[in-house]
Amino acid sequence: MLRRISAVRIAAEGLWRHLRDSIGAGRAGRRTRIADRDGLRHFLQSRASMVAQSSLYGYLRTRAGTRFPELFSHEEFSKSIDVAKWNLWLACLADLAAYAGGLLAHRVPGNEAEIRHLIVGTVEAVLGAEGIPQGAGGDFPALAERLRARLAACDFRAIRDDESAFIESPAALVHWAPVLEDLKRLDEEIVRNSVRFRWQEVRRDLRANLDAPALLESARPAAAKT
Repeated sequence: MLRRISAVRIAAEGLWRHLRDSIGAGRAGRRTRIADRDGLRHFLQSRASMVAQSSLYGYLRTRAGTRFPELFSHEEFSKSIDVAKWNLWLACLADLAAYAGGLLAHRVPGNEAEIRHLIVGTVEAVLGAEGIPQGAGGDFPALAERLRARLAACDFRAIRDDESAFIESPAALVHWAPVLEDLKRLDEEIVRNSVRFRWQEVRRDLRANLDAPALLESARPAAAKT
């Protein structure tokens, strides 16, 4: 029994350390100007991670209550959390990248081709850095391709500066969270709204920090700047 309690405590401590570090990475540099591709890449990757993990773990903790740490002592359940985490992350990345492209399109109109190239290339760099994560599950490659297809076909000029671009992440949490289907049906509206709420601060950060002209200028080939 003592060994079991110890294992549960270690699993819980590891989870919260991982979540704390992820959220910290998301919040770090909130006031940093986003004026080049690296800045945009870091923002997209870190904020998508923050929203995905805080939304997923928050929902599971609410549903499990005081037994939440025990969940991570069950190997199969831990695996299902990893699958949910990574697939939700892809949905968050897709929504945030579309919104970022929309902000760029409105702030520097007439540069749609450059904006698409920048957004698609930046997201490709994020995906390339992650590869196919261990524990992501068999659906991850197909979902990554769906993300690429969405951005390749997205009309960024039509993206409004509101929550309307964030269409995949609320649905993804409902779909992938390892919670009984009957409970998810009861929770659906609240769960979707919880994800939308988490995006509000991210949108404010991007609005405040995005230097659209400088970002596009930095992404242009050297020959085009001369």
